[in-house]
Amino acid sequence: MYCTQALIVLLAALAGLSGAEAPRSLRGETALEFTRKLVAFGPRPSGSPAHASMQAYLAAQLRLFGCATEELPFQASTPNGPVRMKNILVRVPGTSTRPVVITGHYDTKVLPGFAGANDGGSSAGLLLELARVLCGMPKKADPVWLVWLDGEEAVKTWSETDSLYGSRWLASKWKADGTAKRIKALVNIDMIGDRDLNLVADMNSSTQVRELFWGAARELGYGQYLTGGTGAIEDDHIPFARAGIPVLDVIDFDYGPGNSYWHTDRDTMDKLSARSFQVIGDVLLRVIKKLGGM
Repeated sequence: MYCTQALIVLLAALAGLSGAEAPRSLRGETALEFTRKLVAFGPRPSGSPAHASMQAYLAAQLRLFGCATEELPFQASTPNGPVRMKNILVRVPGTSTRPVVITGHYDTKVLPGFAGANDGGSSAGLLLELARVLCGMPKKADPVWLVWLDGEEAVKTWSETDSLYGSRWLASKWKADGTAKRIKALVNIDMIGDRDLNLVADMNSSTQVRELFWGAARELGYGQYLTGGTGAIEDDHIPFARAGIPVLDVIDFDYGPGNSYWHTDRDTMDKLSARSFQVIGDVLLRVIKKLGGM
């Protein structure tokens, strides 16, 4: 009897870990916990041992969620020489050939002791929670693709050639093979865990997609988080925009007083909030639905 009860408890726990509950609802607390586990690997620059350990963790979680996952390795030419990098793509199948794409980077900048809780951790953690929610859903809508992008950070100094390695590689690939023409919209998330959430209206994004996101946020009662002003942000959405894809960058670029936590050892888990993950996740799901992906 004891063994049977233990087995039932174990199976229930595994079902919870795999996101098998129905219906699956997005939980900011879970996204925050995923981020905490990623940050626990320590500084995670592309090509580092910690980055490789994090990749193994991501792969294991995506298997638990039942996601159709594709690893896209490439070699980046950096100021420090060639570095092996890897984008990770999850395809949630649908009834058409026109996917909605959500991207975010999962590397951290090369800085001593840089944990990258918000910058690198939050986007990767929320993508994991989206995978938990979306993988295995009934295929009644357009496909949704989730992409963990490698090499967003500059190895030395931000420039056209020293930054956005994963997005530049993937955008070039998708433009060459015709995928870019089929993508309905691409939303990139970055630095979205800040407990004082303050989103920037990015002028380098597509007006239509930005207005769709902003409208969805207001519909959900989240208008107070759209107060970061306007700016022209250089981020992982830029290469995809150049490939002809309608894009949006969702980012809070006011992290700490005077942006003082950005790219410093103060970018730690205590600066993040489950509420911020919930807000961004809820709006993303509303946007995906409006675009036909749910």
